[in-house]
Amino acid sequence: MVRFGYTLMTEQSGPRELVKHAAAAERAGFDFAVMSDHYSPWLDEQAHSPYAWSVLGAVTQATERMDLLSFVTAPIMRYHPAVVAQKAATIGLLSEDRFTLGVGAGENLNEHVIGQGWPPVNVRHEMLEESLRIISSLFDGGYVNFTGDHYRVDSAKLWDLPDQRVPIGTAVSGDQSVQRFAPHSDAMIAVQPEEALCQGWDAATGGGQRKYGQQPICWDPSSDAAAKRALAQFRWFAGGWKVNAELPGTAGFAAATQHVRLEDVTAAIPCGPDVEPIVESMKTYWRAGFTDVALVQVGVDEDPAGFFGFAREKLLPALREAAGS
Repeated sequence: MVRFGYTLMTEQSGPRELVKHAAAAERAGFDFAVMSDHYSPWLDEQAHSPYAWSVLGAVTQATERMDLLSFVTAPIMRYHPAVVAQKAATIGLLSEDRFTLGVGAGENLNEHVIGQGWPPVNVRHEMLEESLRIISSLFDGGYVNFTGDHYRVDSAKLWDLPDQRVPIGTAVSGDQSVQRFAPHSDAMIAVQPEEALCQGWDAATGGGQRKYGQQPICWDPSSDAAAKRALAQFRWFAGGWKVNAELPGTAGFAAATQHVRLEDVTAAIPCGPDVEPIVESMKTYWRAGFTDVALVQVGVDEDPAGFFGFAREKLLPALREAAGS
């Protein structure tokens, strides 16, 4: 059964609004919610970036049913992996076992702020693999000591662990990352509907694990308004992750995307009031083998008759019918 999620986009809303959006998403019938974990928005036009873990704590108390995921946290520089394990265990407890820790190798945009530079991708992957080993060991309970090429852990222990071990989902983009991270993970995360990723993950894990994807949309009663908003706030998406991981700030993203056209954005992001283009865009994920798809609504209208009303009354029923869920 395909599950459908809502993205709590920290880059486009403040902390109080995100908590309200989470509750609205649950009332609308979404199966899960994912939350981005950034220090900076991609573009100045987005204008937000609250601390995701504080917001997640509040969301656990504002919701009762939805599963929750970090999407994704980078446990490599800005956060030490031992601290990430502690945060994840705490959210697991507060949510009563509804939380999955989503991790990835991060972006320069968010990690450079600590003044330690930005390692090349092969080093970041080494760091993430060590981090996964540390976090998993701490989730096992007891004291952990670890000495690696990138991290050292000295007599660390998580004193508050949920009864159900927090699952770990890891972001991947190709066969190399699949082979490296699948043995340390309980779920796959990717933002491109590539069948090869799902097949490689299933081959590496024996199958049966959840595979999370994400699709941006821009619902609005006006297709023209939706397209203009998507261009203003989401044109950074056109660069692809190999570029997006390297740029250091919003000025870089503004420069890199200055030639992105309206038609470039609308070709990748369904814009407007119609259900069918959204369903077609999300079909590509479950046809590729993804079990869970989170949508990103570019710009959120808190009016109950706005996006969340549309999701409850039209979008989610259409998605479930199309997916046979």
